[in-house]
Amino acid sequence: MPLLCSSPPLASTIDFPILPSRRLPPMATIPTFLLRKAPSLSPPPIFPKPKEPISTSSPSTLYIPFPSLHRLPSLRCLAAASPSPSSPPATSPSDGDERVREVHSIDEFDAALRAANNRLVVVEFAASHSPHSRRIYPFMVRLSRTCSDVDFLLVMGDESDATRALCLRENVNRVPHFGFYRAMEKVHEEEGISPDELEGDVLYYGDSHSGVVQLHSREDAEALITKHAGDGKLVVVDVGLKSCGPCVKVYPMVLKLSRSMADVAVFARMDGDENESCVGFLREMGVVEVPTFLFAKLGKICGRYVGSGKGELIGEILRYQGVRVA
Repeated sequence: MPLLCSSPPLASTIDFPILPSRRLPPMATIPTFLLRKAPSLSPPPIFPKPKEPISTSSPSTLYIPFPSLHRLPSLRCLAAASPSPSSPPATSPSDGDERVREVHSIDEFDAALRAANNRLVVVEFAASHSPHSRRIYPFMVRLSRTCSDVDFLLVMGDESDATRALCLRENVNRVPHFGFYRAMEKVHEEEGISPDELEGDVLYYGDSHSGVVQLHSREDAEALITKHAGDGKLVVVDVGLKSCGPCVKVYPMVLKLSRSMADVAVFARMDGDENESCVGFLREMGVVEVPTFLFAKLGKICGRYVGSGKGELIGEILRYQGVRVA
């Protein structure tokens, strides 16, 4: 039976035995790589086999055919002409989107990825004929102003043969298309996403938020739980996958909670498909759907919530903190 991510249209699967659980609306599933036997890990884990009840809960896109050469006003001009109501207006066309760099060839694109080193690079592949490209671009400009640790690139696919060749290499045939790159490798891509989905992707793959501890192994998880065994704080571990729509959807809420609950809770995240140690951790915890939130207190796993429902997640966190929820 497959391992699940929290929304029917965004499900991916992995054959894995499912533990008895109380089911609410469906999740998204974990891929078949988890079927591989996890390597033996020692010392024995501090985590008990899950016995607690599991609670669960539960995301279109407009595609534009790519190769038209019909030229419309540039995205940069449109972004400058349509400032966000909540953002200060740009004083000139370049002020609003100076952090979005337009690239015109494969060589320029590769050079920009190399220069970014390990920073996240967000690339919009657009076309001058596409109203949807023009509509989403100002939101990317707005994100570029607030996400100083992320690089933003723009590729106008119908600009020249050189940009068409770049789109062909990156398998882009519909616009707007967003690619997310780190260390010269594509880590995620989306087509036809909404502004909220774009923001969620940038937060999720940006991976540099001090309020949420990044866990890269079972040992990292054990160390974090042990560290807070004596301070009374609830440890909340967000277990997801690198490409999981529901995991991305709920992550902005995780960031907000990590800031607002910093005095009483510690938030962490783990990509279950990052390496063999993470795979082994998911198997030991009996995680078959993502996102799964594991709760630990006094050095032990005390419960879990499976799903991407924001209200339900907050309710579960409060419950495991001992707050009575009506």
